[in-house]
Amino acid sequence: MAKLLALLHFSRPHTIVATGLQVTGLFILAGGRGVSGWAAWLLALASCLAANVYIVGLNQLADVAIDRVNKPYLPLASGAFSMRQGRAIVLVAGLLAVGLAASQGSYLLLTVSLSMVIGTIYSLPPLHLKSRPLWAALSIAFVRGVVANVGLSLHFHQAFQPAAGIPWLLLAGLAVFFFGFGLVIALYKDIPDLRGDRQFGIHTFTVRLGPARVFQGGRWLLTGFYLAPIGAGVFQLPRPDGAVLLVSHLLIVALFWGLSRSVDPAKPAAITRFYLFLWGLFYVEYILLSLWKIGR
Repeated sequence: MAKLLALLHFSRPHTIVATGLQVTGLFILAGGRGVSGWAAWLLALASCLAANVYIVGLNQLADVAIDRVNKPYLPLASGAFSMRQGRAIVLVAGLLAVGLAASQGSYLLLTVSLSMVIGTIYSLPPLHLKSRPLWAALSIAFVRGVVANVGLSLHFHQAFQPAAGIPWLLLAGLAVFFFGFGLVIALYKDIPDLRGDRQFGIHTFTVRLGPARVFQGGRWLLTGFYLAPIGAGVFQLPRPDGAVLLVSHLLIVALFWGLSRSVDPAKPAAITRFYLFLWGLFYVEYILLSLWKIGR
């Protein structure tokens, strides 16, 4: 039981939930259905979850010394897993991710492989994108916002609607919105890690600019990207759909700002809780997309 709990922490549950909802939401949006459809969903989900474990696990292997300062509860930092065990989990997860993706087609294989390559150069030298704040943020946003949304959408579209035209406008909208969301997640991820990052010379935006400025910048950045679906709700979608999109996203923005006003970014525990709340908003977007598709 202790090892299973350690494995759960090693997989970073908030990212596992995000990946699961992302795959499921895009599956529903593409019109997936039937026994064969759900089998395709399950295989794509398993591949993406394995890739998720590979990426976050590799990051922990590379950052174990920093995590002993920033996140001492993680399995490698706490000693619940040895480095050898961590490497074995990452290797198995990587092989499983690529193997399952290869069995399902070129779009899924490209999606998973590209995500893993970016995750690798994010964590490891010689590029070590994590040490370069702009590239670190862009890499996280690109994988979550562009690679995953476009790649999985094309994979499911090919599986369920091969004769239909590819909905490029919808894919572009998803990519832009979630790219922006990914940028804010990347910025906020580093705020509670200020102490360890500064100690080990990782010059994140938080180290360079301070927690308060990064936190405030993230608030305005996310609000700006929320204006896109709100605008689509007013001007583009049919009246019932547009009204639901408008009201739901105005409520989300109001909740985001209301809660953010009580957060002190200089307190790691407070910003960590708000960071997890931000992931909750990420989950909500895929739930709303799924409900919108089901209700049509």
